[in-house]
Amino acid sequence: MATLRFATEADAPAFCEIYNHYVLNSLVTFEEAALPVAEMAGRIRDITEKLPWMALEDEGRIVGYAYAGPWKNRTAYRFSVESTIYVTDGVSGRGYGSMLYERLIAELRTCKVHVVLGGIVLPNDPSVALHEKFGFRQVARIPEVGWKFNQWVDVGYWQLIL
Repeated sequence: MATLRFATEADAPAFCEIYNHYVLNSLVTFEEAALPVAEMAGRIRDITEKLPWMALEDEGRIVGYAYAGPWKNRTAYRFSVESTIYVTDGVSGRGYGSMLYERLIAELRTCKVHVVLGGIVLPNDPSVALHEKFGFRQVARIPEVGWKFNQWVDVGYWQLIL
């Protein structure tokens, strides 16, 4: 049975295992080098000072995570966040993404968050469907904004007003 809990820095190795697969093998993140565990632990520490970071476990193994970080660092953006969600490669279709997003959004509603933005590398029908399932609506598409694996990559932004 899958369970959700708040993430801790001790989750960094498992999160790196999940995330670095995408860094090295996909376009869904624009990082291009595997993230060291210490860097992931620092990110967890920085985010969880003010915002939620959820871990999803199934049969004692972390299979996904979701968090929200500041949208921009200017003070006028202080009520806006950007959400991030990753699940272990090969486990799609089990509802893990929905479980993570449902809990993350519920936690964000208890914070002073007004807008949640999700950036999606396009095309990515499963991610678009997940965001729209939770009420996000597309508000932007930026053509060729990223360069990874010798190709230009589009990014779209979906917005949820809480």
